[in-house]
Amino acid sequence: MSSQPLSLTTDTPRAQPRFLARRWTLIAVALATFMTYLDNNIINVAIPTIERSLHLSQSGVEWVVSAYILVFAGLLLAGGRLADVFGQKHLFMTGLSIFTGASLLAGLVGQVDLLIASRALQGLGAALVTPTTLAILSATYPEPKERARAVGAWSAVGAVALAAGPLLGGVLSQHVNWHWIFFINVPVGIATLSLGTRSIPAVQKPARRRIDTQGVSTSAAALMTLTYALIEGPQIGWTSPTIIAAVAATLVAAFSFVSIERRAEDPMIDLSLFANRTFTGATIALMLWAFGLFGIYFFTSLYLQQVLRFSATTAGVAFVPMAILMAFGAGVSDRVAARFGSHRTVGSAMALMGAGIISISLLGAHATFADLMPSMAIIGIGGGLTIPLTATILDSMPVDRAGVASGVFNASREVAGLLGITVIGVILRARQTSEIQAGHPAITAFLSGYRLGLVVAGILVSSGGIAAWLALRNLPTNTRATEEPARATASHNSSAVAVANPA
Repeated sequence: MSSQPLSLTTDTPRAQPRFLARRWTLIAVALATFMTYLDNNIINVAIPTIERSLHLSQSGVEWVVSAYILVFAGLLLAGGRLADVFGQKHLFMTGLSIFTGASLLAGLVGQVDLLIASRALQGLGAALVTPTTLAILSATYPEPKERARAVGAWSAVGAVALAAGPLLGGVLSQHVNWHWIFFINVPVGIATLSLGTRSIPAVQKPARRRIDTQGVSTSAAALMTLTYALIEGPQIGWTSPTIIAAVAATLVAAFSFVSIERRAEDPMIDLSLFANRTFTGATIALMLWAFGLFGIYFFTSLYLQQVLRFSATTAGVAFVPMAILMAFGAGVSDRVAARFGSHRTVGSAMALMGAGIISISLLGAHATFADLMPSMAIIGIGGGLTIPLTATILDSMPVDRAGVASGVFNASREVAGLLGITVIGVILRARQTSEIQAGHPAITAFLSGYRLGLVVAGILVSSGGIAAWLALRNLPTNTRATEEPARATASHNSSAVAVANPA
């Protein structure tokens, strides 16, 4: 496929003005992103209601949550490759159709097995949609300045989803019906399908390429077994035969993937890209960012409900100011980066996030809603200002590899987020156990472990700021593979990674 910017002609008989077509494309991509990010966390606060309604066992509860994450994280790289082979718009529409249909099915079912299967199907749809979002934006906005603004808007929508998930999950499960946490996706999905059909650019057919089935299958196997081990390890024990087998399978699949990619004529990922300081530093920064934010997000929900005794709705509301400020930070991040430099902006923003996370550890069992807000505000502003890393990396992303590059970005974020939940959970439980053995009350023991986990997460996020600073330092501005032929030739088989807020 040519690495020239994609055509902005649409499927409608009357082509829209260029700026309007771009805007509608951005809205379509943002809506799809909102849905998939929302589904990552909307179910968390609704789980107690679902558990009572379906009389779930502990295993059933875990898999209602985990089935989505397992398939989503496991197939992200494969989804990115398929987008590059079959076309971004085609895979976007296919994945969105699957996701919308699976959401309807999940809302209709009344049996745990069918609900778990529906969640897995949602994960499949999300894994096909998600890698195309940044790729479509990268192609639709070839100019670096406009692209930075579009990525900021895209990231702001993700921040809104971050807040809307717990809030909607709490309100719908507490005051309406838990089925509506899935039904809510259906009208949005149908509207996005209609908008995407009309507005997302119709592009030339991608150049004929091999799907690299061996690379796809081994990458999916490695990610799925790793995700399974991270999900189940805390429950059944890290030394259990099942977890040991899962870790062994992950290592075998990962080594096989590397070996296959080194020999492939048209590799899914050009592994030599990891020798690039910008790519490697950005990946490290992204993973440390997701590690800290996903981890504290999950356990802060427990802290709000189990220690501070907030209701599900109030706990959801507590995250709203953080997400609003994150959206605001994302909206102004391109201007801040233009003035102070991307490396200073992103590095300082991650340090600010780390400080905000650590500051929550200073709160105790009697904190109020107002006490939480300064820390939440610091985390939100810092999180929003990390967005220039996304735009900077997109500047050098070859268009014909944008799908798998976006897949790398999202897979790194999802796995790092799961790792954050797992590691912080291990720290929390270890400290909690020792405190209980020392005779402290259960809530005091939980709070001690939670605080230690926050400190670790804050330090790691701040370390990610150092990685981002080094990665973006002295990086040329306004460069793009499609705008520099020599660079495009040298990086034809490369992919890139970007940082954005989570789901």
